[in-house]
Amino acid sequence: MIVAIIDGYTDEPAGLGVPPYLGIYPRYAYGAIKKARKDARIFYLTIDDLRFTFEGEQGIKTKNKTPNVYKTKEILEKADVIIYIGGLHTPGKYLSAVPSQVEEVAKFIKPFKGIKILGGPAFMGSAHEGGTKISPRELALAHAIFDHIVYGDLEAFLYDFFTNPKDANPFRFRDYLELRDYALLGAEVVKQFPDYPDFVIVEIETQRGCPKAAGMGGCSFCTEPVRYRAIEDRPIEDIVKEVEVLYNLGVRHFRVGRQSCIFSYMAKPNGRVPIPNPEALEKLFKGIRTVAPDVKTLHVDNANPAVIANYPEESIKIAKTLIKYGTPGNVVAFGLETADPKVARINNLNSTAEETYEAVRILNEVGAKRGYNGMPWLLPGINILFGLPGETKKTYELTYEFLKKILDDGLLVRRINIRQVVVFPGTPLWYMRDKVKTEKHKSLIKHYKYKIRHEIDYPMLKKLVPVGTILRDVRAEVFDNGLTYGRQIGSYPLIVGIPKKIELNRFYDVLIVDHGFRSITGIPIPINVNREGSKVLSYLPGIGKKKVAKILAKRPFKSKEEFLEIIEAEKREMYRDVVVI
Repeated sequence: MIVAIIDGYTDEPAGLGVPPYLGIYPRYAYGAIKKARKDARIFYLTIDDLRFTFEGEQGIKTKNKTPNVYKTKEILEKADVIIYIGGLHTPGKYLSAVPSQVEEVAKFIKPFKGIKILGGPAFMGSAHEGGTKISPRELALAHAIFDHIVYGDLEAFLYDFFTNPKDANPFRFRDYLELRDYALLGAEVVKQFPDYPDFVIVEIETQRGCPKAAGMGGCSFCTEPVRYRAIEDRPIEDIVKEVEVLYNLGVRHFRVGRQSCIFSYMAKPNGRVPIPNPEALEKLFKGIRTVAPDVKTLHVDNANPAVIANYPEESIKIAKTLIKYGTPGNVVAFGLETADPKVARINNLNSTAEETYEAVRILNEVGAKRGYNGMPWLLPGINILFGLPGETKKTYELTYEFLKKILDDGLLVRRINIRQVVVFPGTPLWYMRDKVKTEKHKSLIKHYKYKIRHEIDYPMLKKLVPVGTILRDVRAEVFDNGLTYGRQIGSYPLIVGIPKKIELNRFYDVLIVDHGFRSITGIPIPINVNREGSKVLSYLPGIGKKKVAKILAKRPFKSKEEFLEIIEAEKREMYRDVVVI
């Protein structure tokens, strides 16, 4: 039996599966099939493989293809079962891959005869931009193309389907006991991933459901409580074992994510704000480090700022654990969404502006120190959502003033994520969709997004990574329009624009020389001033057009000191370790 798994990439509130991230769905699906049918030949393909095969180079934005790409058509022709995994619930901007929608994959797989199965969060629809409502057209198309649409857990359905197709229930959910074998058996699919082995970062599941939603209902827009109504914590030993298996396969980058709040892992229920369990987090991350001693990235994802603000002692212990066992550049994303208390009440949001500010302050106190890769050890990120019911002009001003206070008070946030709300079926917002304000407030949203980017993001970035900072292990990913774009591997890595063409899929140490609103400009080091082009030289701090001309005229320099004589005295120390002759 031949099975094709097509990864259309997933992005949802509590999980990411867009390259270089390998999400949970392809791994679990692979493991469930492997457990059910030992004779199955399972091929992992990405939507980019299909784009390249059926549309050519113009159909794919990067060279990010799996080892199976050149036999994609042959695999699909021979496949007895074709599984498509997709679903985009929190759309963002992506560097190396573009998630797909059902409409796109349908045109590729329609001619093939294999049984077609739709899995992942795509059954609720996908949104490639904010400010939209999910169209019933995509859902209707899914029913027309796929023989089975899975509404529960894909891996549970697949195990049943490959064991006894008549008993397969598309609404069935598994528990963590059942998942254990699927996760361990499915780990080996990473070897078919395009970024394997050096650049893949694997998302590891720790919990599902939302602790706050379990007691008080979920945020109006969020799809996580719609899919998983109960809270379930994955056993520590299962997480550690999965990391061990992946580590032994060569994976060195992990995000312990797939949860709504890492500070609520194994927490004690307590209404709106669960009581954190520092001992469980210590045991978990110590266990991970024991089985993966030379891990290069160990990050997390979401956190509820209300938990940190209301339980500072326990939360500080957890933050110190993340620093002790993790790696620098770690970010916990805070879902503030709005600083307007009225809008927060209407939409049943997680935390208040006051709680979020206090959580930002606490994390800065513990984690703002710069680590060995050039980034602070542990910082918050803040999610802002425009277009929620109840918004007025005052709402946008309150949110701006909140962010401005963080900046003015000298606190750091790694990034401010501004999105417009997407309305999904089944969420509370679906029943309030007539009150969504994205169209009515279009000009306000545009104005305040511009204002936040220029007046908060820009100065914040200059504080976060000042000129002269060296970022270690920046992977060069894409070359476009005279610039090479790269980033470190991690939860929310900064995009670095390098003003020249360099070899892709290599790691570089980069000297930061300039700032944009959400990205930075850097030059790979060491810098050979006798060979470097004038364009790159002109970006170096303290070197303008006149100094570039002087450098070109004096080349070749015979010593580093001869070059440093041209540089202003206060900048010489910065260049001493990054320049070679």
